[in-house]
Order: sequence, then structure tokens, then C-alpha cells
Amino acid sequence: MPPDSSPTRNGGPLSPEQREELARANERAKKVLGAARVATFNGWAIGVFAAVSLLFAVFSLTALVVGIGMAIVAWNEFRGRRLLRRFDSHGPQLLGRNQLGFMGLLIGYCLWSIYSTLTNPIAQLEELEAIAGPIGELVTTLTLTVYGVVILLSLLIQGLNARYYFARAKLVQDYLSETPAWVIDLQRSTSAL
Repeated sequence: MPPDSSPTRNGGPLSPEQREELARANERAKKVLGAARVATFNGWAIGVFAAVSLLFAVFSLTALVVGIGMAIVAWNEFRGRRLLRRFDSHGPQLLGRNQLGFMGLLIGYCLWSIYSTLTNPIAQLEELEAIAGPIGELVTTLTLTVYGVVILLSLLIQGLNARYYFARAKLVQDYLSETPAWVIDLQRSTSAL
């Protein structure tokens, strides 16, 4: 039931009981809104990397594909953030799937880079090998090592991020079931979108 709009004794529109209910709801909402802050950080960080990748798109089709992919991931992070701030149960699912998609993008990029290095030897390396020795083997070893580490880190970081977001789905459902509708409406109307 929405609060009575007539002022109470202290001059405010909410009774002491309603203010207490709102305070309890705000406390329950902290974990959901914390996930919205994580999505904000992720969105900005991924967005910056997308912009940098797109700057190099002039020189590389791979950079264009990765840049567009990361821009989509960043956009979805901000979209999921908005859904979380409105206590929409679709937000955590979108964000979890988004992290899995980001993981796939990073792993795909790494595998493509490994394949390109192994199948397209650089002509300059042949000249350097004549002077300095087996540099091609060093480049191959470093490529496999660096991209292998990135794949492992992506599995770990994006995997944990996805798990974190998926776990927030239950928190949103619990919040919606435990909180009066008038409080949810009030919080939705005052959330910064």
C-alpha cells in the first residue's frame, strides 16, 4: 500500500514505520547495487580498451572485430547496470551472459593470434635469424606463453565475474519478494539511470 501523502508530525511525508521499512530495504539492496557498481567499472574499463582497439582498426581487421566486440560488451555492462539499479531480475542474467561472451571474445582473439603467429612467419625474422640466431623460436615461445596466460586469466576473471553476476539473480528475486511495492517504486523513481 503506498504511503499516505499527508504530512506526519515531523513534517515529512513518511511515517516512522515507513522510514524504517525504507531503511531496511536500502540495507537489503546494498548487494544488488554493489553489483551495479561492478558493472559500471567493467563497462568503463572495457569501453576504454574498445576505444583503443578501434584506434588500431585502421591497420588491422582483427583490431576492428575485437574493438566492436568489446564495445558491445561495454554497452551490455551499462545496460545490465541500469537493470540492476531498477531491481530488474533480467539484469544479473544479462551481465553473466555478457561476461561469458567477453570470455569467448578474448579466447577467440588469443587463439587467432597464436594461429597467425604459427602459420605466418614474419619475413624480418628470417633476416634477424641469419644475424642473431633462432629468434623465430623465441617469438613463437613468447607468443604461446603470453596468449596462453591471457586465456587462463580470462577463464578465471570473466568466469568469476559471470558467476558473481549470476549469483545476484537470487538476491534480486529475494529483494523483490521481501520489499513492499511502494518502496521498490520509490527506489526505482529515484535511481540515477
